[in-house]
Amino acid sequence: MKIGLICPYNIANGGGVQEAVKEIQTELLRRGHDAVIITPQPRKPYQNRGNRVIFLGSGTDFKAIATTTQLSASVLTDEIDSLLEYEQFDVLHFHEPWVPVLSRQILSRSTCANVGTFHAKLPETVTSRALAKVIIPYTKPLLRHLDAFTAVSPPARNYISTLTTEHINLIPNGINLVRYRKPAGLKIDPSTPPTILYIGRLEKRKGVAYLLRAFALLQQKHPAVRLQIVGDGVDREKLELLRDELELTGVSFLGFVDDLEKRKLLHSATLGCYPALYGESFGIVLTEAMASGLVTVGGNNPGYASVLTGLGQLSLVDPYDSKEFAHRLELLLFDEGLRGLWRKWAKKEVRQYDYRQVVDMYESVYQQAIAHHTNRNHNEI
Repeated sequence: MKIGLICPYNIANGGGVQEAVKEIQTELLRRGHDAVIITPQPRKPYQNRGNRVIFLGSGTDFKAIATTTQLSASVLTDEIDSLLEYEQFDVLHFHEPWVPVLSRQILSRSTCANVGTFHAKLPETVTSRALAKVIIPYTKPLLRHLDAFTAVSPPARNYISTLTTEHINLIPNGINLVRYRKPAGLKIDPSTPPTILYIGRLEKRKGVAYLLRAFALLQQKHPAVRLQIVGDGVDREKLELLRDELELTGVSFLGFVDDLEKRKLLHSATLGCYPALYGESFGIVLTEAMASGLVTVGGNNPGYASVLTGLGQLSLVDPYDSKEFAHRLELLLFDEGLRGLWRKWAKKEVRQYDYRQVVDMYESVYQQAIAHHTNRNHNEI
């Protein structure tokens, strides 16, 4: 099949949707398909993995719910028509088709089968309810162009099901399990103090301020424990000031790290912690930790709860409750019995997210979409 994977976000930036699109492309290519990523032109040079990427339009900053990302501001329709005519795709796979502007312009001009994957759900806040009044009228007309629907989690599926009566296939975000094995040559110094690791953007909804407050309580009992904060964002300066106000020691802000360094940190840390408050529809950071064997604590939001099921529910915590949060960190840092059970659960649970299984499901959906598109065209003749 000839497949176009549309990513509306800046492919040069890290992010769950971007990584999912790149991994899906790699696995599709491995299977012999012709898969191409279509995405906005980044502002800075982009070094890809050697796989084919088509850039359309110019990028601009877009303020989403408590986060800023870069996506396409405008694309010439003649440019889209020329691309579609030249490439002759069998399927166009739109990730977050509701995000302006690239997806809407391509989807409305596509003449092949179209698949939409919905990653996000809107959090239950006043701001998001107001935003929904804008997004829903924008999104609904797009849905009639889709031949198949998928969502990465029950929360994402529940949201899009309010806009359509069509069947929505549940296909989780995947992970490259081989990549998250322990890096060759990595040795852990047994004298290293217990270390908690956070990886992600530094913005309000990620809950890092609440992690710092819980860590302050934990460090009163265990002064040797360390905290590494990886990533950058609009709240970095505020969080560094909060660290100083709480007089915390052993808290390091490491900024952005590359993929290899991230995997080293995942295997070197004692405990992962991702206290997101809202706005999560899945939890790629959780599956990365699970694949690495890193015991993890996560915020009790719907997206993370869809990943941390069964024994994994032990990891869910209310970030607003600093005392309980600190207690959960302590429990999963030092109770070796629980840590062993968690690792055993994670090793088995994470297999369902292997990209080989995820792409199996997408291949099936592509075939369904092509059949639906063919039947629809036949009925219109």
